[in-house]
Amino acid sequence: MLEFYLIIHCLFSTVQFLTGVLANGLILVVNGTELIKQRKMVPLALLLSCLAMARICLQLVIFYINLAILLWIEVPLLIENFSIFLFVNELGLWFASWLGVFYCAKIAPIAHPLFFWLKMRISKLVPWLILGSLLYTSAPSIFYNKHTWVFSQQVFLGFFSPNTTTQIKEKSVLQIAFLVRLSLPLLLFLASALLLLFSLGRHTWQMRNTAMGTRVPSTGVHVRSLLSVLSFLVLCVSHYMTAALLSSQIFKLRSLMFLFCVWVFGSFPSGHSMILILGSPKLKQNAKKLLLRGKCCE
Repeated sequence: MLEFYLIIHCLFSTVQFLTGVLANGLILVVNGTELIKQRKMVPLALLLSCLAMARICLQLVIFYINLAILLWIEVPLLIENFSIFLFVNELGLWFASWLGVFYCAKIAPIAHPLFFWLKMRISKLVPWLILGSLLYTSAPSIFYNKHTWVFSQQVFLGFFSPNTTTQIKEKSVLQIAFLVRLSLPLLLFLASALLLLFSLGRHTWQMRNTAMGTRVPSTGVHVRSLLSVLSFLVLCVSHYMTAALLSSQIFKLRSLMFLFCVWVFGSFPSGHSMILILGSPKLKQNAKKLLLRGKCCE
């Protein structure tokens, strides 16, 4: 019989899964509807659609792993799905990082020749960035499939059998390689988010000083943008920190801290998508229309 905290974690994971699938599904439907109407998709919509598809797959895998851990599904099945999880998670992180770069290039008021060049060409670069991320993320699955399998096996055997003797050097090397690969999109995301955060903060402060205390309509927009970027940063850093904690195996499987880290880890793909919808007037309006249309059909 499941303990009470395991039941609570199962409920939270279900809510997290439904929220993530609903939010990313709305992004896909809105952009798909626009594609059908206009017969073309703008670069931002293409990037958002790819990110939404990757996150729906990630939510499905995370939910399966949650159920597998709670129900003690066989280890080989977990290892197979963990390899898929590594691929989908890294792909989603790259798409989120490029989205941060896109917003930074388009929104941040920075007067620099290199930044101006990026602002003018970022839309044309989006398809190539998506293709490059897909190829880069697929490389370990194609060329280093054996090492990915060994890492997945050692992670789960370490959880299920903490006293088993494994090759410590090989295990540590694989863990370091895993964290280094994940740190690349993290650094890119942090650089773009912090640059956008500081530039928007300075711009908002200058506008308020220029207005001499009077409220300017665009100031509220910048404040909302600042809050969104801060939320992205908190969710992203939490995602990476829990990934490092879980891969280090310092918590016992099905312990309270282990389940909390799993829940925090899964909050980034669902929470980030919700913030994207709430922060975009177009997505927010179309989401309301779809929800109202669904209620009318009932």
